[in-house]
Amino acid sequence: MLTEKQKHIMRTLFNFFVAAAFVTVILGCSESTRGRQEYSSVKDSSTETGVVATATGKVAGYVENGIHIYKGIPYAKAERFSAPQKADSWEGIRSSRAYGPTAPQGKRTGWYSDEQAFVFDWNDGFPDEDCLRVNIWSPGVNDGKKRPVMVWLHGGGYTAGSGQELPSYDGLNLAKSGDVVVVSLNHRLNVLGYLDLSSFGEKYANTGNLGMLDIIAALEWVRDNISAFGGDASNVTIFGQSGGGGKVSTLLAAPSAQGLFHKAIVQSGSILTNMTSEWSRKIGELTAKKLGLTAKTIDAIKTIPYEQLLAAGESAVAEVRKQATAAGFEPFLFGWTPVVDGKFLPTQLNTPEAINISKDIPLMVGSTQHEFMSSQYFPVLRAFDEAQAIEHLRKTRYGDRTEEYVEIFKSAYPDGNVLDLMETDYTFRPFVVEQASERVNRGNAPVYMYLFTWTSPVMDGVFRSTHCMEIPFVFNNADLHSSMTGGGPEAIELAEKMSGAWINFARTGNPNTDRLPEWESYSDENGATMIFDNNCEMKYGHDRELVEFYRQFPPIRF
Repeated sequence: MLTEKQKHIMRTLFNFFVAAAFVTVILGCSESTRGRQEYSSVKDSSTETGVVATATGKVAGYVENGIHIYKGIPYAKAERFSAPQKADSWEGIRSSRAYGPTAPQGKRTGWYSDEQAFVFDWNDGFPDEDCLRVNIWSPGVNDGKKRPVMVWLHGGGYTAGSGQELPSYDGLNLAKSGDVVVVSLNHRLNVLGYLDLSSFGEKYANTGNLGMLDIIAALEWVRDNISAFGGDASNVTIFGQSGGGGKVSTLLAAPSAQGLFHKAIVQSGSILTNMTSEWSRKIGELTAKKLGLTAKTIDAIKTIPYEQLLAAGESAVAEVRKQATAAGFEPFLFGWTPVVDGKFLPTQLNTPEAINISKDIPLMVGSTQHEFMSSQYFPVLRAFDEAQAIEHLRKTRYGDRTEEYVEIFKSAYPDGNVLDLMETDYTFRPFVVEQASERVNRGNAPVYMYLFTWTSPVMDGVFRSTHCMEIPFVFNNADLHSSMTGGGPEAIELAEKMSGAWINFARTGNPNTDRLPEWESYSDENGATMIFDNNCEMKYGHDRELVEFYRQFPPIRF
């Protein structure tokens, strides 16, 4: 069992990661010289090239390396603490060549770690509450073709991030290699997206889920407009990592989202419990109190400066969390998450009722081997020998069952090293298995499971297969995000294999390609898991006993 001090340290690490690595936000690629040498140096940005008519007006983008690119297109508009509405129309042709505003959010602490800043290479953009924007990469527009559409939902929990944060998020290579249309988007976050003010009347009834309602508005925009961009509105895949995977999991359980997508991919984001109205309303009520607002004056919350609003909300979350923990309510993420309100979300995400809503949606789900690693923040751990590692595990996690853990771990990972012993993920992997198992047993569609174990060579391998490490491979951006992958031939080859699997899944609901071993669908009996590494292989229940062991200890909650 972790001590309270150790839990606090891990939460601090997670918050660091959420604002740093875990919060993946797309890079503003065209505005930077970094990593662009593998692309054509010629951009055609003529207004005569690739003008597309949307429901609200015409947009002009640019063409790079044969891909039509549009950035910062408004998909909706929203007043503070109000549901999204149709975007305003415009006259003439709107230039859509640069990323739009990002959602307001807290300060990124990751910049204070030189290693993190180098590897993740963030582009934080500029914040504004008018942030509801989509970005599109397409091999062809106005051509009548019906290409699969892949809609990316960024990470960062529900508190941070954007569709442009990481170099990995650039959709050019994925669109070009797969003849698919790639879409990313920004939506409201943290206190603006998830502060539940429903205690203050009907006009605030949906405030606990505004960030998710924004995503649904974006999917509706895709449904209504993507054909002009060469996409097939009847073949849409939603995929996301970390908090983005949580958003995918939430949409699978949301009745109002059904019909807007047809396949789903959850990457290191099998978040199966969200907030409930009981606790989210307490946060809303306490936030209002801290701001000096009452039921009669609550409308003034719409004009309070964002920084003041966020500070009051974060303070309220911390206080209410103590109450919830004492009462036994401990979801994976506490505070700014979607709310099980009986309307937008009828139930928690892995109930039979929730699975029935999307039972016909094929799912791909997985995680990385190392996810969150203490050695990134405490380098002394990198020099531990096995005896020191075992003692560390005894003190911090497994107590008198440490030797049992070591034996089970070595059975699952016979080639594992000392850092693997300490830092193989026990946070997401059990939730991945739980999500896959429930959907297989209660749904009608196949589930494909993966585990990403590739070790990055960057900085002598200290990042290994950390949280977010698979993203450059999914987007076929091992070159573009070489500060994370190293950009070597092994990384490029793996990126081609992984992106090909993601593309085939988006096209057909089956990820099999001729560059991978046969990828069998998952069942409780076979435990079929595709291992993505320099040598990709299928394993069958290889860590079944280890996952069961992990489940006997409380997971880290954030």
